[in-house]
Amino acid sequence: MDKLEKDKIKKLFLEKLKVFASTLNDYVTTPDNQWTIKGFIDVFENIYTISNDTKIVSKILEIQLFSKFVEFAQQNDFRLVLAEKQNWYPDVSFVSKNDSSIKFAVDLKTTYRTEENPQFCNGFTLGSHGAYFTERTSSKNIQFPYNDYLGHYCLGIIYTRTILGENFESITFPLNQLNTIPSVIGNMTFFACEKWTIASDKGGSGNTANIGSINNIEDILAGHGTFKHLGEEWFDEYWMNFGKIIIKDENGNTKKLTSLKEFLKYRGHDESLINPRTSKKGGMNG
Repeated sequence: MDKLEKDKIKKLFLEKLKVFASTLNDYVTTPDNQWTIKGFIDVFENIYTISNDTKIVSKILEIQLFSKFVEFAQQNDFRLVLAEKQNWYPDVSFVSKNDSSIKFAVDLKTTYRTEENPQFCNGFTLGSHGAYFTERTSSKNIQFPYNDYLGHYCLGIIYTRTILGENFESITFPLNQLNTIPSVIGNMTFFACEKWTIASDKGGSGNTANIGSINNIEDILAGHGTFKHLGEEWFDEYWMNFGKIIIKDENGNTKKLTSLKEFLKYRGHDESLINPRTSKKGGMNG
């Protein structure tokens, strides 16, 4: 399969994934834009409220949307393959039933709008830049080797966290009060994109080897990430070398190369190719 044909197949898959993403809001939200999930219920018909902790919200959304992923796969002649282990990449692999060499990696990513400026979000982690990313025929922590996938995609959800009382997580409601329970999140925005199009040049979380995203919501939805003017090859090259190249600073001290500006200078390219709109704001999630 030549590059032109691969690009055509990737473009078609992304178009279908975007249409799919546009249908999900109605499935998980009420007419007033609240999340349809209110809590957990037991056999005695008690409803236990949940936290707006991002890990909890993300996992419940993943469970809630699973049947929709199955539908999407069936409607488009894909076999859906889930990650065998919890920490493996990606969340879902779509493998063509007609040609098993056609595989797409899709991660479900969630984050929330920042309270101080709702035009920004807390950002996404876009997967590891460790072993499977650098050694692209490796099967370590990945469902299929990285190179086996034609494309790597995010199905993203950006939401607003509801401001609730600090004791809300410990409240129990009877079933007949279901409609009075406030949702912990609402105003969800769903989107689909290739991973590299929303990437920044900064790590995504703490000390782990995760790729971080940009934070401006308008740019995320438009796919205008840090590598917009450079392309996926530069994204790959940068993140495969992140923190591995040793350079000297202006004082002659050595340090690890951890910015795209430094990387382009090191490679002898113009730093003006960096998308100027993608200055980092806030942390990372999801």
